[in-house]
Amino acid sequence: MTSRRPTHPEHHAGLRAAAVTVAYDGVDVVHGADLDLPAGRVTALIGPNGSGKSTLLRAIARLHAARAGRVTLHGDGDPTDALTLSRTAFARRITLLAQSRPTPAGLSVRDVVGFGRHPHRQRFRGTDQDGPATVERAMSLTGVSEFAERGVEVLSGGQLQRVWLACCLAQDTDVLLLDEPTTYLDLRYQVEILDLIRELADVHGVTIGVVLHDLDQAAAVADQVVLLSAGRVVASGTAEEVYDPALLTETYGIRIDVDVNPSTGMPRTHPMGSHHLRTERTPTPS
Repeated sequence: MTSRRPTHPEHHAGLRAAAVTVAYDGVDVVHGADLDLPAGRVTALIGPNGSGKSTLLRAIARLHAARAGRVTLHGDGDPTDALTLSRTAFARRITLLAQSRPTPAGLSVRDVVGFGRHPHRQRFRGTDQDGPATVERAMSLTGVSEFAERGVEVLSGGQLQRVWLACCLAQDTDVLLLDEPTTYLDLRYQVEILDLIRELADVHGVTIGVVLHDLDQAAAVADQVVLLSAGRVVASGTAEEVYDPALLTETYGIRIDVDVNPSTGMPRTHPMGSHHLRTERTPTPS
């Protein structure tokens, strides 16, 4: 894959998780996972349901305590232990768009997007000089400016998803973690969100880790992909390196063929259900 460096990097911090183990009710569900998110690059986490993708992302975001392991931020200076930062300092460096969030009633889109500025406000005076411009930019990037004054309780699921993404962008962090950001979105907005992810990395130097279920979307948007199975990282690298038909078939428990998309030159996957397999076995009438 061609390297895609940011052209005007505003952020320059990568993130590295080493030997992270996460447990639920005393049972390990992520086992010694290593994850490297290079600065200004897009890394997609893929794998079947229950593979640990979202859990690993939540542990990195400190929404679930890791039982073991280390998470560090790497910039121009010495590595920073992300797990020991204060809550405010952490929120200025890393943010997560979770799969679902409650819908706050009685607030406008602008109000909700403005929540992302809380880590940047002065503790006592509440001032945030860059806040208004950053909120406007976040709404513009996500296409929610046209209904900025509308109450969020009347929005569609797709609109609300974009509002929460705008809130994350308003937080203006080095690292942006996205857990299935295309959920609830129709095809147009799925494509636009993926384009925005690439723009944030290429133009603004944001380091991005994104959980995606669609393997072809992951191949198209990511510089590297990380494949998880049963709480373990089983492969990482470019899509060309990871998308091995035998490995994907074993991991997902369904036959997956792989070829090259002639339009993009990227790997393209073909999950083969029982209907496809019956068609393969049915002889063509002479």
